[in-house]
Amino acid sequence: MFSSKRTSETGPDVVLIGAGIMSATLGMLLKELQPELTIAIYERLDMAAAESSDAWNNAGTGHSAFCELNYTPQKQDGSVDIKKAVNIAEQFEVSRQFWAYLVANNIVSNPQTFIQSIPHMSFVWGDENVDYLKKRYKALQQCHLFNRMKYSEDKTQLEHWMPLVMDGRDPSQKVAATRMELGTDVNFGALSRALFNHLESLEGISLHFNHDVRDLKKAEDGSWQIKVKNRETREKQVIKTNFVFIGAGGGSLPLLEKSDIPEGKGFGGFPVSGQWLRCTNPEIIEQHQAKVYGKASVGAPPMSVPHLDTRMIDGEKALLFGPYAGFSTKFLKNGSVFDLPLSIKANNIHPMVSAGLDNIPLTKYLIAQVRQKPEDRLDALREYFPEAQMEDWELEIAGQRVQVIKKDPEHGGILEFGTEVVSAADGSLAALLGASPGASTAVSIMLNLLRRCFKEDLETEAWQIKLKKMIPSYGQSLLNNPTLCNELRKWTTEVLELEEMQTA
Repeated sequence: MFSSKRTSETGPDVVLIGAGIMSATLGMLLKELQPELTIAIYERLDMAAAESSDAWNNAGTGHSAFCELNYTPQKQDGSVDIKKAVNIAEQFEVSRQFWAYLVANNIVSNPQTFIQSIPHMSFVWGDENVDYLKKRYKALQQCHLFNRMKYSEDKTQLEHWMPLVMDGRDPSQKVAATRMELGTDVNFGALSRALFNHLESLEGISLHFNHDVRDLKKAEDGSWQIKVKNRETREKQVIKTNFVFIGAGGGSLPLLEKSDIPEGKGFGGFPVSGQWLRCTNPEIIEQHQAKVYGKASVGAPPMSVPHLDTRMIDGEKALLFGPYAGFSTKFLKNGSVFDLPLSIKANNIHPMVSAGLDNIPLTKYLIAQVRQKPEDRLDALREYFPEAQMEDWELEIAGQRVQVIKKDPEHGGILEFGTEVVSAADGSLAALLGASPGASTAVSIMLNLLRRCFKEDLETEAWQIKLKKMIPSYGQSLLNNPTLCNELRKWTTEVLELEEMQTA
């Protein structure tokens, strides 16, 4: 078992770097699978989930591919590719199972603190986009994960679904929308903090805020030596451990580079910042009850798909529109302007330059976004809310995302719009790079990490039994088993206290 591989009398078995949803999920899985494990978590800020996992930093939507049109691209022959959407939808169901397990076992006491029922909608206008949405709907109807989706071009119906979006709209404009009542809003900041509160109550867990991991290197005995600095006292120490997970959001790439593992060579990062328009008028907030997603502009990164978004944050209903993209050389919202230049190394400069040359539209898009005036942002909002007034909205700074750049034999380097787990060959270290859909699929991402880094333990009967208890569909395909999928959806809906609202 993993516990027998301990390398230090005083060091923890596992070190998790970053106190976001990824570390919270991995820590919870490991502690449930093997309670005797000792785990130390290091976070550079003074609280958990204050960067990418925070609800205001663009991690508030349960990305389940019900409404995000960038997950269903249209191919050159006009057909719609649904493979990515199906994969994400299935992974989100896995997350729901794990969260239901946490609630059922009183690890998280109240599901309403982190998850709510919110319809997920896609909305488009114009003949070409309406044709695309209809094709997307028909393609998704072939998969039972989407079989409750509704499609409409009827303006009376659409006014009922999303009055803010339809009020004041040109009556001659051709429009269409899809709607999934099964959608949810997830506050990953609240969920992360609930998990860390539980972990901290367990024996063998230590949580260290205001601690900055400065360096890490492999020792001759196979363990990792991690240099940590206390940001308050300036005290430095070296922690010895057998396994390291780098789940530091945008801060993961610099630490992966410092680890010097061969598997981490050639990776680069391209930071994208974000902003929201946040509604300050309670009457307007109350009129909208949905996540309404549209089509992204040409060249826009996935995190910049425009949406008029109902969220529940700290018990209060909020309404956001955006995000508007921007550019900063910081890898974290609380990072340094030197993050990007310091990440450029001899082994990744070629992939980064090649990816840059291949993504000129993205560069032009970001330049245009940075140069936006308040009137420009209002014009974009009015495409989704025609009656919007400037005085009802204020600008909110969102989090930083670092898109992955990786080596590619054909292009030299490619920009990846997703998440990537990079792990050492011996399974002693893993790092998570990238962004969307990220938090929503955290459970599946961490299960993949377990397969890579804890392969022997994962094959034991004890771990298999526990995993099937935590995730009832573990080892089975929800895509290939509609009956199981429906049963588990019903179970998670009940345990998580969600509603399946009926569409009029």
